[in-house]
Amino acid sequence: MITVYVPRDAAARSVGADAVAHAIARDATARGLDISLVRNGSWGLFWLEPLVEVDVDGTRIAYGPIETTDVPGLFESGFLRGGSHPRRLGPTRDIEYLKAQERLTFARVGLTDPLSLEDYRAHEGYAGLARALETGPADLVAAITQSGLRGRGGAAFPTGIKWRTVLETKAPQKYIVCNADEGDSGTFSDRMVMEDDPFTLIEGMTIAGLAVGATEGYIYLRVEYPDAWQVLNEAIRRAYAAGFLGADICGSGRRFDLEVRRGAGAYICGEETSLLESLEGKRGQIRFKPPLPAVAGLFGLPTVINNVISLATVPVILARGAEYYRDFGMGRSRGTLPLQLAGNLARGGLVEKAFGVSLRELLYDYGGGSASGRALKGVQVGGPLGAWMPPAQFDTAVDYEAFAACGAMLGHGGIVAVDDTADMAAFARYAMEFCALESCGKCTPCRIGSTRGVEVIDRLLGGQARARDLALLNDLCETMQHASLCALGGLTPLPVQSALKHYPEDFGLHVRDSLATSA
Repeated sequence: MITVYVPRDAAARSVGADAVAHAIARDATARGLDISLVRNGSWGLFWLEPLVEVDVDGTRIAYGPIETTDVPGLFESGFLRGGSHPRRLGPTRDIEYLKAQERLTFARVGLTDPLSLEDYRAHEGYAGLARALETGPADLVAAITQSGLRGRGGAAFPTGIKWRTVLETKAPQKYIVCNADEGDSGTFSDRMVMEDDPFTLIEGMTIAGLAVGATEGYIYLRVEYPDAWQVLNEAIRRAYAAGFLGADICGSGRRFDLEVRRGAGAYICGEETSLLESLEGKRGQIRFKPPLPAVAGLFGLPTVINNVISLATVPVILARGAEYYRDFGMGRSRGTLPLQLAGNLARGGLVEKAFGVSLRELLYDYGGGSASGRALKGVQVGGPLGAWMPPAQFDTAVDYEAFAACGAMLGHGGIVAVDDTADMAAFARYAMEFCALESCGKCTPCRIGSTRGVEVIDRLLGGQARARDLALLNDLCETMQHASLCALGGLTPLPVQSALKHYPEDFGLHVRDSLATSA
């Protein structure tokens, strides 16, 4: 029987993957052909979706993008045997976009049926857990520390240090919480893991529980991800049935229970303490720190909070060893990072690369330059609160410290590109407006500062009292940066000040005025 793959990922479905799958099944039946139709995850080649693959003697041959009207022609061209067709791309693994990547966290994404435990285990799935069950908690934490894994949610805090704190804190109950409230613009790697390889997240959380002595876990899921909700719950059900979750994990006598909880759509709940408040059934507001969640987190008990990519990376570290993972990357940024290319790019999608790749390589070698054909004016990395980086900074290496050195942040790895028609002053205003709308309201610099920021930028763009408002905006940004309780208010100045510094003409300013403001 010939196997045909059509993605079930939300991105592929949004451009007609379900209809294409139905058309292939219908035409195969009409032609008397016996096929096995597998709904796999997306490889992250979004400009080629829906991407159809067929297994020809063990090699997956790709065709895309495919519309329902292309399906009859596929059969007539003999695509089930890898036949020639205008949409034929050749072996999937040889597509240059994929071929040059280093896929560790995303090793199975696109390759397997997301809900097949058999498929997952055939591709190194649960090898990490097997090793973890033979390893003591302190050694598990040491392995994560030695790997150099840092939090992939934005702050880049060393994962091993966080785990060690929870391990060493005495308490009757401990928790593992996955921050799956992926709300930054241009980010989708968390969603892809949850929809396209959910068992790796489940395995990673289970290993984390074994490492710190936690027996309960929660995935705090963004409410706007209905497909991930369905896939995760089904994957958890199957993991329980197969003995990978519950009171006796793999016959070891060790326990770990897991469930998914949905947020209510508040951006601020992506911040870990606000997330905990929401998870406890309260209004999502920032908590004062200390105490840290690792000491007093969910219900006041020690809690590991990591994002999806951090936890989904744990299995490969345990399966292949800390040294294997640490050998990728540069400086203090070890391993790989799934980078998400979005905005005005010809080839948007997911690229997993070792730290050290340059922005320029990502934007042009992978992204193909702008979709509009115009010059790229800049990119915002790290979500709506990330700094704007002009072409002069495109040679910056993807590295936490390198980004910090040029006044930017890598964050969750989302990259949004704009061409030379973009109004950067409008983006700066939007950053302040976004903060005003999404603030939890607990601290004055964020709640009031962002509202005043919108007003000052409006006056500035209106040409009123320009010198005074430039100084006022600078003071306002400094206050928000240093006095806000969390990163929402603290980072909002980044896109504002970087836009002023690099694109003063969009504000109607002379370069001298802008530099005086950012000094």
